[in-house]
Amino acid sequence: MMAPCSSTKSSQPLPSQMLITYGVFVLSAGAVWHLVADGAFSAILTLSVMVQCLALVLLALQTISTGSASGISAQALKLDAIAICCRLSSTLWLNGYLPVDASGDFAFQLIDICSLALLAWLLNQVLVAKRHTYEADQDNMSILPLAVGPLLLATALHGNMNGRFIFDTLWMTGTLMSSITVLPQLWLITRTGGCIEALTGHFIAAMAVSRILSGMFMWHARHDITCNEWITGFNHTTWAILAAHVLQMLLLADFGYYYVKAVLANGLLNCRIQTVEDCGV
Repeated sequence: MMAPCSSTKSSQPLPSQMLITYGVFVLSAGAVWHLVADGAFSAILTLSVMVQCLALVLLALQTISTGSASGISAQALKLDAIAICCRLSSTLWLNGYLPVDASGDFAFQLIDICSLALLAWLLNQVLVAKRHTYEADQDNMSILPLAVGPLLLATALHGNMNGRFIFDTLWMTGTLMSSITVLPQLWLITRTGGCIEALTGHFIAAMAVSRILSGMFMWHARHDITCNEWITGFNHTTWAILAAHVLQMLLLADFGYYYVKAVLANGLLNCRIQTVEDCGV
């Protein structure tokens, strides 16, 4: 169980940088929604990848401001990178799973590419530049089953929006994998038994919001997603996609409850959470 973290570490989030980051995101999201997508509901899918990019920016900001990779799971970052690559394998040149508004013409893919670049930078920081601060012994959850499992499920459950078996399967793999990429991060938190820094908490929360937005779009578009049905009248692809989104919400339910409590108690900029009663600081 998690509880609000009342202790204070030496490295604090930088309020000005955080406010600028959130401000730039709000302005960018508004510009995409109104100027690019012209308010089309399908742009909510583009907003979901923008929130994911925001989450990674917050994690990068933590790494820069603290000079440390402590508390960051390289295994989770690897899974996120694989999931985005699987998505880009379709969205860079096929239209089956893109927003139907103008944001699907370039913005959606560009944001995913930016997220992938951020992940590459973060992995370099964690595994190379700041490896001496990386908690490698605790970040030991094997990601092989978390990568192979979604691939096997996607092979059976993929849709046919692209009309290409390989790329429909890869897109579905990325979607299913995205629902469990948080597991190594939660595992690291449990193993270290320490506090979650404010920006790490914001990162996890933003990833959850990204999936909520994506889930809202998928629910709205559930009748438009097609597949080669095993059982007539039952669209297994749609329900697999929705189940993947629900799964991540369940995985983050405990974190979300205490994250909201910490924000209400300490404010958005200083809401640190701890997984045990004493962080040892």
